[in-house]
Amino acid sequence: MTDHISGQEALIYVMVSVAAADRTINTEEIQRISSIVRELPPFRSYTDDWFSSAAQKCVKLLSKPQGVEKVLSLVKSVLSPRLYETAYVLAAEVAASDLSEHPDEEQYLDLLAETLGLDDLVTVALERAAEARHRSI
Repeated sequence: MTDHISGQEALIYVMVSVAAADRTINTEEIQRISSIVRELPPFRSYTDDWFSSAAQKCVKLLSKPQGVEKVLSLVKSVLSPRLYETAYVLAAEVAASDLSEHPDEEQYLDLLAETLGLDDLVTVALERAAEARHRSI
């Protein structure tokens, strides 16, 4: 694969990919990705320019034939196994952010889990935690 991305960009790629899975990236998803990039430790040294750089490169890659598979392969090749669950939970956070279920997003999460070799019980727990954090009173 000729593309090279950083670990932070790989995490952004999984978030953008799950948001784009239903062919629409909505405001809630963009806001959630922005807050994750601003607040979480994996992004402390990352610039706040994620949308105009990593997100656009990811969308461009997704638009190519077998784009999703290429993104997943790239993400797996860049991240260390200790960050696989981090990647998954960030994708689940973005998927849960608009408070609605999208089969395409669920399918992307399944592909991500399969690519990263994550245990089913772990993925269910991470998804449930993400969904719980996005419920309103």
